[in-house]
Amino acid sequence: MEIKVSKGQGKLQHVIEIGEHKLLTDVSAALGGEDTGAEPHDLLAAALGACTALTVTMYAQRKQMDLQDIDVRIEHSQQEDVYVFKRRIRYVGNLTEAEQARLTEIAGRCPVHRTLMGQMRIDTETVTG
Repeated sequence: MEIKVSKGQGKLQHVIEIGEHKLLTDVSAALGGEDTGAEPHDLLAAALGACTALTVTMYAQRKQMDLQDIDVRIEHSQQEDVYVFKRRIRYVGNLTEAEQARLTEIAGRCPVHRTLMGQMRIDTETVTG
């Protein structure tokens, strides 16, 4: 799937198009923007949170666990030379400690988590015209 990012309205706003979906990205006024959308690192953290919730929910359904809801919170910040994501997961439902531990293990296997923890390469091509 190709994702398109193009200039939006205002100083730094951009529109992100993912298929039929559109999101706005911007930065705070302190960074020269107008805060009309999520900052890029927030979108990355949101992807981790969403992937975690979806992966854990699908696993719990397949294993017929009584997971009624999941609340995933991601805090993120630059800490010296490392960018840190702190993930907090709260499970709602009638789950044993062993089931909760297994779900937390599965959270570490969500595709976005694995991508962020693995090797990545970004190939950039400049297109003129």
